Amino acid sequence: MSRTVHCAKLGKEAAALALPPYPGALGKRIYESISAEAWEQWKAHQTMLINEKRLSMLDPAARKYLEGEMEKFLFGGDYEKPEGYVPPSA
Repeated sequence: MSRTVHCAKLGKEAAALALPPYPGALGKRIYESISAEAWEQWKAHQTMLINEKRLSMLDPAARKYLEGEMEKFLFGGDYEKPEGYVPPSA
């Protein structure tokens, strides 16, 4: 039987990640309280931020920025959205 978590992002019980997706304490926190579905949502949002802001993953400041946005996106907070972004209607 696959592991489930009460997802902090989605607010419901959902399938968990198979492995911590990020190193350190933040990765452990994500693994313990974020669902695979919410992690996929973050990856899509992260891609949008990287593309729209033309971030280089070689730049330590860009990586630090994305880490902060990831924490806000997954655990609640006012995360940044690309300028002019309109989410798809449900």
